[in-house]
Amino acid sequence: MKITINGIEKDIPKNTTIKKLLESLQVLDKTMAVAVNMKIIKKDNWDKHIINEGDKIEALNFVGGG
Repeated sequence: MKITINGIEKDIPKNTTIKKLLESLQVLDKTMAVAVNMKIIKKDNWDKHIINEGDKIEALNFVGGG
């Protein structure tokens, strides 16, 4: 099934959760916020939220600077 994550189209298996997606991309520990179709998904729900065909996902991390 096709999704878009951070502007890049990707094929993922059906019934993939946000947590599994981030683990497969090796960015779970670096990701601070996730939006699916412009709706923020709380971190507590990443292991429950199933990604759907065509979803647009933004995985964000925060970078300090000055």
